[in-house]
Amino acid sequence: MSFLLKSMVSSQVKNLGLGGEEKSEEAAPSDPAAAAGMTREEYEEYQKQLVEEKMERDADFLHRKAERATLRTCLREKYRLPKSEQDENMIQMAGDDVDVPEELLKMVDEDATEEEEKDSIMGQIQNLQNMDMDQIKEKAQATLTEMKSKAEEKCSVM
Repeated sequence: MSFLLKSMVSSQVKNLGLGGEEKSEEAAPSDPAAAAGMTREEYEEYQKQLVEEKMERDADFLHRKAERATLRTCLREKYRLPKSEQDENMIQMAGDDVDVPEELLKMVDEDATEEEEKDSIMGQIQNLQNMDMDQIKEKAQATLTEMKSKAEEKCSVM
């Protein structure tokens, strides 16, 4: 009985125009330019601008990726690591005129100077100052006594 009542009431509401399904289809414009509130020419120009901006962003992104790949290649050469074909392909896709950004070069140069300082004689002397001399003496004495005891075991003269 309730089903019959619902169907009768819903059909009456649709007849009054409160159904809304038919009007929503008519209200939606078929032209996307009209939906955006522009003329057809403005809409086409807007779409062209969007495509051009996307192409520029993609090109910039590809160039940045190639710069990073170049830096990774330089670091691999410096530390004698195996080459990466993925990085080489990225550099070739962007073109061979890719340079490493100045900020990244500065960072690499700073690391290189720090490593050079550590490898130099002055760097080694500074490392010696930071070491615990008592601990070094103890290790040396322990090694010396161990060598003496092994020599006495092996040599019958001593």
